[in-house]
Amino acid sequence: QVQLVESGGGSVKAGGSRRLSCVVSGFTHCEAWFRQVPGRDREEIGGIHAVLGTTFYTDSVKGRFTISRDNAKNTLYLQLNNLNLDDTAVYYCAATQSTVWGCGPGTAFPIWGQGTQVSVFS
Repeated sequence: QVQLVESGGGSVKAGGSRRLSCVVSGFTHCEAWFRQVPGRDREEIGGIHAVLGTTFYTDSVKGRFTISRDNAKNTLYLQLNNLNLDDTAVYYCAATQSTVWGCGPGTAFPIWGQGTQVSVFS
């Protein structure tokens, strides 16, 4: 059973940066980051192919957020730069072992971490 454990959340001043980590135990095909604000739909940020390292992003975060993976540490990262108040959310990492859906927007992710809160203040 693959498990995902996020860390790195906290409070950060607007304009600042934060790096989130997600330790992945077990084999996965594709991994992604999502975020959710209470009362709103969960938003996909982007993802990465666990072997090839190719990435995809939603348009709203391109240029500010970067997804990467350290295969030696089995850890997925989300680098958050130039944060603004609208980035306040619970951030989740997710994964799939299935190759059926490929690795891109719309891929189904059945495995989820517990989430980590990022709060941006002015």
